[in-house]
Amino acid sequence: MAGFDKVVTSYADAMAGLNDNMTIIAGGFGLCGIPEGLIAQIKTMGTSGLTIVSNNCGVDDFGLGILLEDKQVKKMVSSYVGENALFEQQLLNGELEVELTPQGTLAEKMRAGGAGIPAFYTATGYGTPVGEGKEVKEFNGRPYILEESITGDFAIVKAWKADRYGNCIYRHTAQNFNPMAATAGKITVVEAEEIVEPGELDPAHIHTPGIYVDRVILGTFEKRIERRVLAK
Repeated sequence: MAGFDKVVTSYADAMAGLNDNMTIIAGGFGLCGIPEGLIAQIKTMGTSGLTIVSNNCGVDDFGLGILLEDKQVKKMVSSYVGENALFEQQLLNGELEVELTPQGTLAEKMRAGGAGIPAFYTATGYGTPVGEGKEVKEFNGRPYILEESITGDFAIVKAWKADRYGNCIYRHTAQNFNPMAATAGKITVVEAEEIVEPGELDPAHIHTPGIYVDRVILGTFEKRIERRVLAK
């Protein structure tokens, strides 16, 4: 990796500098658009005490769920956690701290963090356990709660195509949380299905500009389906 060229050739280089007790913001929704190889590298490294900010925690044997097997995750900031039995077990046993956050609020926490906005008001969660202990202010007669933004030591995201300068395009629903996550990491690592030369991506189609990206690695993806449902 030299100059504007952000491509690294090993997962060890991609996640270099990740240490215990850091915060990782991860793109993906369910198993769609997750950086599979980067997650596997975190498991290989054995890094522990991690705070993971992601819509969910994968499933028991895939995605972020594999980090629960060796209890590498200390805290999850998530919206949906219903597909992971090990997650439920560790939560009920007091081994895993969980901060449940509405999906729109979670996305805005990432976006605001990446934009340098420390906090924002939202009506979502007012009058529920989500709003307990948070500042309330009225705008036009409607109460809103104050939510703090989120940034991480690392952000890990999955792109469809990236160029060597780190400009990224996401494909269809695999976009999900990835663009917001990419902006909110001190070090942002992109795992891409394809890496092209600068100038090959249509500037009008780029979702994440390379200014937000520190490292790019070419990945291979299983793209497992979380739950296959077939009509009779």
